[in-house]
Amino acid sequence: MKFFSYDSKFSQWMLRFCYCCWLNLLWAICSIPIVTIGAATTGLYYVMLKLARGEEGNVTKMFFRSFRENFKQATVLWLILLAVGLFLGADGYILYHLRLISAGPAAVFWTILLAVVIAAAVFYTIILIYVFPLVASVENTNLAMLKNSFFIGAHYLFCTILVFAIHFAVFFVTVRFFTPMMLLGEGLCAMLSSLAMYRVIDACTQAPEDAQSADDAEDVQS
Repeated sequence: MKFFSYDSKFSQWMLRFCYCCWLNLLWAICSIPIVTIGAATTGLYYVMLKLARGEEGNVTKMFFRSFRENFKQATVLWLILLAVGLFLGADGYILYHLRLISAGPAAVFWTILLAVVIAAAVFYTIILIYVFPLVASVENTNLAMLKNSFFIGAHYLFCTILVFAIHFAVFFVTVRFFTPMMLLGEGLCAMLSSLAMYRVIDACTQAPEDAQSADDAEDVQS
């Protein structure tokens, strides 16, 4: 009976999966206009980062509070990233096909340009991974959010690769093997990603005096 008690690890993980389903539904509904995807993703990560830290609360209220409070900034950032992503995707598609139909020096030229676009896409992906969790965690300017997202992602490269692998694996399994996993979808990605990155986010957003206070508290306890 202890296995099924509310405080058991099994029950807590089942509760988290229920949260994944519910928050994934909220995220999907709030993302329907397309332009609100940034605010919806920010709300989703706000809740999942709270849960990863062990903080409890009404997940629906937390989601919509973050959605409202960060709507303007998250939407602006999302529209910027959407435009850049479409530009990179179109450039990559065109350059790839130009490379296929070219030969000699022209093929080398298109290959170099394609490599530049791929490198830019890597930078873009790093920013995309961290920017909305950062918006959910700290207040800053749009430019600072984009810049810090890249620097954090580049510095904590293992975490970045892990979060990217989580999204790729969930997408691949959903499309290739188990379509019903779409009920968990982005909710599952956000939960697993938050477990991987919440310490990184906290370390990068914690004020120096707060960090010092935390260290002092740990020293006193020890």
